[in-house]
Amino acid sequence: MNDFFILMKSEWVVTLIIFVLLFFKIGRGIRNEVALPLIQILLLVNFIAGFFFNQAGHLFGNMFETTGLIILEKNILNLGVYLISLLFADWFLKSRNLLEFFILMLSALLGMFLMISSGNLLIFYLSLELATIPVAAMANFDLDKKQSSEGAMKMILSSAFSSGILLFGISLLYGTTGTLSFAQLPHQLDSGSAIQIMAFIFFIAAFAFKLSVVPFHLWTADVYEGAPFPGAAFLSVISKGSVAFILITVLYKVFQPMGDLWYLLLVILSILTMVIGNFFALRQQNIKRFLAFSSIAQVGFILLGMSSNDGFGVTAVVYFVLVYIFSNLAAFGVASVIATHTGKENIEDFKGLYQTNPFLSWMLALALFSLAGIPPTAGFFGKFFLLTAGGARASYGYIIIAALNLVVSLYYYLKVVRAVFMDKNEHPVPKIRTYPSVKFGLLICGAGILLAGVLSWIYDYIHALS
Repeated sequence: MNDFFILMKSEWVVTLIIFVLLFFKIGRGIRNEVALPLIQILLLVNFIAGFFFNQAGHLFGNMFETTGLIILEKNILNLGVYLISLLFADWFLKSRNLLEFFILMLSALLGMFLMISSGNLLIFYLSLELATIPVAAMANFDLDKKQSSEGAMKMILSSAFSSGILLFGISLLYGTTGTLSFAQLPHQLDSGSAIQIMAFIFFIAAFAFKLSVVPFHLWTADVYEGAPFPGAAFLSVISKGSVAFILITVLYKVFQPMGDLWYLLLVILSILTMVIGNFFALRQQNIKRFLAFSSIAQVGFILLGMSSNDGFGVTAVVYFVLVYIFSNLAAFGVASVIATHTGKENIEDFKGLYQTNPFLSWMLALALFSLAGIPPTAGFFGKFFLLTAGGARASYGYIIIAALNLVVSLYYYLKVVRAVFMDKNEHPVPKIRTYPSVKFGLLICGAGILLAGVLSWIYDYIHALS
């Protein structure tokens, strides 16, 4: 019984927080000014609790698994959710449904935890649905905006289609192997079986939908633009990070006998995702759509790191997701502050921002430098480790294409920085006074961007768990 509670500690804590929020919701209610600090404290406790009383093991006949790496992955997601509660405080305080939003977000987080710990395809599928459905509701949270409903509908339809593909792939695997266990499936797979190859392709297609991998990315920009900033940030960072964690587990453990096949698929999908994500980002004027295509391009580099098929690939992907949380949430946070106070979401409106809001300008610049991979930010080290991991197995052509895409991304990130610091604007964004937690969250992100690359023990710690 003790193992049951300790091994599922992360899930129990999140579930408890959900019930606390439900208690306040069905009671007499609670003002946002009181509810938000309480939620931030609960999420901080949740993050801190992730470092204590941890234990590796299995439950439910190996259907649920906990390891040191899985615990770390869950706590990285906990950190991201805590930062979201800090960075988007201005939006949360104005929301009419603050408690509902956090209940949805934590329900999705609970599904992600179960998905990461799954050791069985059935549990994995059910957890993936739990992690997806609340996010669709979060995307439709701005009920006054037509774009929000349209984006949520596109996400629901895409998710339903990808879930159907995934379930069909699972049924083919079960029909040919007679098992749903992650541990037993590799021994039953035959790389020459046409049905199993088809099942694997269905798996990759379903994951590609969730990660916004080209050509399964068409829903992404519309959903980001329609969703409120906290919802778009959660979808961009937390949701994609959790899918990347479970994808690398499925590839390295379950489909290891098909390594040559999925390496080829990853190479093709990675190149397409980097190129199309970058070139579409060049054309965007809306900051949400800009960050949407930027995140698509970043996924291409994650696939590059995964292609190594060794422990260095796992380390590079987990490290990059950690760095990506700091960088992307900082960019979304600054954009959210400006949009919440002024209603402006176009990059043109950011011209001259440094004249009136130097702190926000520097935080945005630091985030974009990290996303571009400019040293000495942690984004540089994250991209470097992904290229190094992928380069151990990849051809020179593959690495050259990735390097050229880094140059392209540098151009459009610096275009935003130029607009903020150098372009003139007769009517710049006025001086903005934010909720104190917003500045605190931005400072945490800034420190993470600067220190995560310099402190080598972070990478070494992840590699030791890998």
